[in-house]
Amino acid sequence: MLTLRCAACKRKLWRYDKIGPGEVLRCHKDRISKFFSYQMHDKKIQCPCGKNIGIDKGKFYKMISKAFTYKGSKRN
Repeated sequence: MLTLRCAACKRKLWRYDKIGPGEVLRCHKDRISKFFSYQMHDKKIQCPCGKNIGIDKGKFYKMISKAFTYKGSKRN
C-alpha cells in the first residue's frame, strides 16, 4: 500500500494499492482504500492547499507526476 501526499504541503491525500513495479501514472478508483483529504474542481483533483494533483478520467485518476509524493510498498 502506498500513501500519496501533496508535494507542496505534504498533506496526506489517500492510500492506494499499487500493483506492479512502474511509476504511479494512474490511480484506479477501486484500488483506493482510504481518502484523507482532497477536492474536486471541474474534473481536476486538488489538494486543499490549491495544488492540482490529477484529472478524473472516469475509472481512474490521471496523476500529475511532480504534484505528489508517495511512500510504502508496491505489489508485484
